[in-house]
Amino acid sequence: MRILLKFSKGNNLVFLLGPKKLKNSFSFDRVFPPSAVQADLFEDLSELVQSVIDGYNVCVFAYGQTGSGKTYTMEGGLGQEVRGMIPRSVDLIFAKLEELAKLGWTYQVEASFLEIYNEQVHDLLDVGQSTKSCEIRNPSSPGGDMVVTNLKVEPVNSAFQVNELLNIARTNRAVAATVHNSHSSRSHFIFKLRLQVSNSDTGKGTDSILSLVDLAGSERLVDITENLRVTETKNINKSLSNLGNVILALSLKNEHVPYRNSKLTHLLQPSLGGNSKTLMLINLSPREECVEETLNSLRFATRVSECHIGQARRKTK
Repeated sequence: MRILLKFSKGNNLVFLLGPKKLKNSFSFDRVFPPSAVQADLFEDLSELVQSVIDGYNVCVFAYGQTGSGKTYTMEGGLGQEVRGMIPRSVDLIFAKLEELAKLGWTYQVEASFLEIYNEQVHDLLDVGQSTKSCEIRNPSSPGGDMVVTNLKVEPVNSAFQVNELLNIARTNRAVAATVHNSHSSRSHFIFKLRLQVSNSDTGKGTDSILSLVDLAGSERLVDITENLRVTETKNINKSLSNLGNVILALSLKNEHVPYRNSKLTHLLQPSLGGNSKTLMLINLSPREECVEETLNSLRFATRVSECHIGQARRKTK
């Protein structure tokens, strides 16, 4: 699994100094300093995203402690220069699909947005916040994606439509104030774009999925007096721990991989199990008070970088 490291803007990079002032050394595929802009990061992702059109499933994770810039990395802000990986990926895909359409290809695209909050799956496009529960089911066909019941899947024809849906999903996502972030995402946010591309002349086609995942931020439990925050933090840290356990089991080629120990790993089983090109963006805060969490993220990233989940397979129809 490829690992990209990205620092949020802040003070000096003190992450190399642990509590005993010992130097810690880490090595990854690429490191982006605080001066890097969104376009720099997407330049590295663009080829991977484009492979979705070629029929490969692609999954990109944003991992890191709360306040390290994961949501900014994935969603970005207002203005062309600060747009995140999700809108940039969608723009690229529709631009390439329009090129294919001129060559006689046809395509269908569907988008969905969901969150996993306190081990419950919620449809972020359900504006009325209905009481219908979303459950994860195994794929309906071999090599397929997980099925989520009662999830709204929207047909989309343009990047503009997807961005409108993203605005709805962003509004419905669970957030709260934490020690390191006044507006922290308290859920795992998962955006999926399914592409079905075909050519009537040749009879060839592909069926693939792009998954972009903004993981909830890891954080030490400090205030144990607020029951809701305690529950949130415990569930977040447990699911992230289970993600690490799954990756470890895959790297060791264990016969049993504990996908079902959390909703996150269960849902993303096809992306983690070798049927997808997978990349993880590790977001780090350079602030001194975050050094312990930063080191934990770096150690986690090191374990992930040693995981070889298998060869991605192109899905044709």
